[in-house]
Amino acid sequence: MNEGVRTTEAVVIGAGQAGLSSAYHLRRNGLEPGRDFVVLDHSPRPGGAWQFRWPSLTYGKVHGMHALPGMELTGADPGRPSAEVIGEYFAAYESAFGLRVQRPVDVTAVRDAPEDGPGRLRVETRSGAWSARAVISATGTWDRPFWPRVPGQETFLGRQLHTAQYPGPGSDVFAGRRVVVVGGGTSAVQHLLEIGGVAAATTWVTRRPPVFREGPFGEYEGRAAVAMVEERVRDGLPPRSVVSVTGLPLTEAVREGRASGLLERLPMFDRVTPEGVVWADGRTAGADTILWATGFRPVIAHLVPLRLREPGGGVRLDGTRAVRDPRVHLVGYGPSASTIGANRAGRSAAREVRRLLDGEAAGDGAPVRELTAAA
Repeated sequence: MNEGVRTTEAVVIGAGQAGLSSAYHLRRNGLEPGRDFVVLDHSPRPGGAWQFRWPSLTYGKVHGMHALPGMELTGADPGRPSAEVIGEYFAAYESAFGLRVQRPVDVTAVRDAPEDGPGRLRVETRSGAWSARAVISATGTWDRPFWPRVPGQETFLGRQLHTAQYPGPGSDVFAGRRVVVVGGGTSAVQHLLEIGGVAAATTWVTRRPPVFREGPFGEYEGRAAVAMVEERVRDGLPPRSVVSVTGLPLTEAVREGRASGLLERLPMFDRVTPEGVVWADGRTAGADTILWATGFRPVIAHLVPLRLREPGGGVRLDGTRAVRDPRVHLVGYGPSASTIGANRAGRSAAREVRRLLDGEAAGDGAPVRELTAAA
């Protein structure tokens, strides 16, 4: 073992929904936080990506938030910002289960490290390195916003920002401005419903016609959506988000937005000009602000030294386990990117890690312990 490299059995990278779920289940499988495994999180405080959400996204507006395993989120004020509600919930969860999350810690690389011992991985950070036998990467997507490249984009004289930078409808980048919102997901719709009340004019642009979903979204529909994403991951292709295949929920606010014309969608424009956007047929729209609600990509650059990517550009998984390196699990990636998916994947990854540590190729592994918030 190299001097100065700390040793543990497993490292969980990230303390959002996926990371905390994984940590909970590692402990439930008999591993001790801080000794047998460590959780490293680059964010300044608990809350995962939720802590960076805009203030106007109140808890009551959150779409599809599922509780972490073993501890429900109860009594939350739906009028409070989701960043505060979920941040406090995650902090209480970490404390209740003694997960001992280390932050802020920036993981820069994970690489094979036989010099640390047979079968070991080296997790390198800006504050030192860890040697481990297994890694659960639960880094999500928030830190990698996707900006499409459009001709003329660099000439635009107004303001361009991404959902990750969205300051809320009260910002002067929207009030009294002509705003173009690009993107066909839930965030784009939420932004438009907020901005529409303060902007001088709004234009909604998507690459494909949006699909609005009526009626309940039950277990059958959820499983079908996850299966569509899972198929891409099995084929080694970059995953699409689960939300991208579920359609947009047709809430009362969305119905009103469609009826008023606020949610009237236009196809993607051809280029950006200094004063706005232009379509291939010559149609134009003036703009002071372009808001790119164009989603995010998985944060997996730290795994590059392990050469996990397939020719199709994605990481092929068997469950949560990387096919090219069974010591590595990806949770919150592809089919487990939703909150309920992250919970299930965390449980699966923890069991597989325990089997690896026990030297088992298959089977049930060590018996799990019942674990509650009072434990």
